[in-house]
Amino acid sequence: MARLGATTALLVGTLAATAAPSASVSADATGAGAPSGTHPSAEPVVVYRAPVPGTPSFAHPFRAPAQRWSAGHRGVDLWLRDGLPVLAPAAGTVTFAGTVVDRGVVSVLHADGRRSSVEPVVAAVVVGQQVGAGDVLGTLDGSGGHCAPRTCVHWGLRDGERYLDPMTMLPGGGSIVLLPVEPTG
Repeated sequence: MARLGATTALLVGTLAATAAPSASVSADATGAGAPSGTHPSAEPVVVYRAPVPGTPSFAHPFRAPAQRWSAGHRGVDLWLRDGLPVLAPAAGTVTFAGTVVDRGVVSVLHADGRRSSVEPVVAAVVVGQQVGAGDVLGTLDGSGGHCAPRTCVHWGLRDGERYLDPMTMLPGGGSIVLLPVEPTG
């Protein structure tokens, strides 16, 4: 086993998922939730935030299906009042803004290759538009839905064909990860 020598490890712990949205997060292979600057990487650094104003409140958590085709909840539902703004979870390019079946959906492709989708939304953006983290994508369309009688926004996040728990991408929302740190001096 190789000796780490003077290399130390930095423990990145799980904090509250409601950390300040301005905190920088590295979403590279070293682990979601790692503060930027802790590990050099060629992967882009993407800062994620909840797509709702203020502190997010859960209506329904992410539940990974046992199999790709099985039942599950491929995202999180966050309480939000009808007509309030739905925000971009991270900077990126709008890849879809339209209706799927009976509800408005907006999808954004982020620099790390992941894609966020929010619904039900009355879109205020168009395909190809660049958005920053926290920019308004549209307003919540609370004219029905799976959170009735209250209203909520569904936030899904995909990496290729794999669904992720979006809350793990928020500052402090990731798993505990040991990262190598170069010695100083």
